[in-house]
Amino acid sequence: MQPTESLQPAVVPLGDNPVLLWGMTACERLRRIAAARKLAFDDPGAASETVILSDLAYVFDPAWIVWLQPRPGTVLTREGRVVLAHVAAADRAACERAIVEGVAIPAHLEQVAAERDEGVFNEALRKRERPFAEALVPAAVPAIERASYVGAYKGVTDLLTKYLWPEWAFALTRLAARVGISPNGVTAIGSVLCIVATIAFWYGWFWTGLLTGLVFMVLDTVDGKLARCTITSSRLGNAWDHGVDLVHPPIWWWAWAAGCAPYGRPLTDATFWAVIAAMLFGYVVQRLIEGAFIVRFGMHIHVWERFDSRFRLVTARRNPNMVILFAALLVARPDWGIVAVAVWTMLSLVVHGVRLLQAMVRARRGERLTSWLA
Repeated sequence: MQPTESLQPAVVPLGDNPVLLWGMTACERLRRIAAARKLAFDDPGAASETVILSDLAYVFDPAWIVWLQPRPGTVLTREGRVVLAHVAAADRAACERAIVEGVAIPAHLEQVAAERDEGVFNEALRKRERPFAEALVPAAVPAIERASYVGAYKGVTDLLTKYLWPEWAFALTRLAARVGISPNGVTAIGSVLCIVATIAFWYGWFWTGLLTGLVFMVLDTVDGKLARCTITSSRLGNAWDHGVDLVHPPIWWWAWAAGCAPYGRPLTDATFWAVIAAMLFGYVVQRLIEGAFIVRFGMHIHVWERFDSRFRLVTARRNPNMVILFAALLVARPDWGIVAVAVWTMLSLVVHGVRLLQAMVRARRGERLTSWLA
């Protein structure tokens, strides 16, 4: 069945399940998913033409609600059992029996298996993915939490976030959920550490700054993951987190360049200002290029072709730049490190500029640009 125009179904839980996932019952998690989509919960009301029935014996990636919402008459199954059913009032009773009693669903409804190989297409990220849908039993909780965590960020990222600290961030996300620390609480702790790292860089205490910055960078992953896994994202949290992410990198590079003098490796005035100009210009223009690509082609530049996703691993963002600075500090030359960051920033800018121009040329020739991940 093809997606139809937007509907506002109510989300109705069926059954009960005391097993906790990320510190929540299945019913509470479902309520948060419905609230995030601005859908009525547990009471269809007069305005709801259809309902999404949910078996609380299962938990699923919120992406399934997004996918089902414009598809009335569709039933999601897992190994033949109904997990979710978006149905009209006339089919509600039959589908409730299918969930509660395990009987067959009406033949005219479309069945979609959650385990099918092709998965679903994420319109927001312009890529194909396979959201999870699993039976929620105590033995399965660790695996489901890991699947939920992995699925909480579906874009491409840098080499540190992808390879160095996924397990650290997963453990901290699980701990925060267990003890009840909110995503904004994690962001607040990270913001303090970000400021401490800036001060340390300014005074040439580079190892202290790097260690503090490392903890901050891990927490910068944790707060977003925690918000998505516990379904507690908020406008304040998003603005706070993204605001800190956007503002602090150039301030760090300025502080590092200034800290080279008290460390004993001062930059000349000409080199200092050339480095600052290159990094500020490169940082701002690269972000503008990324924004222009999204506006023009409806996707991030990093998901266009395989090269772009691979280059995102090392492009001149904060985390790859920190690797450069760490390597330079190993040989006691923080001045070389900040100059290398400036050079890499300009090279990355050239790469992104060329890719934007190539995309524009292809589009002008009539080629439809799509993500290689689709």
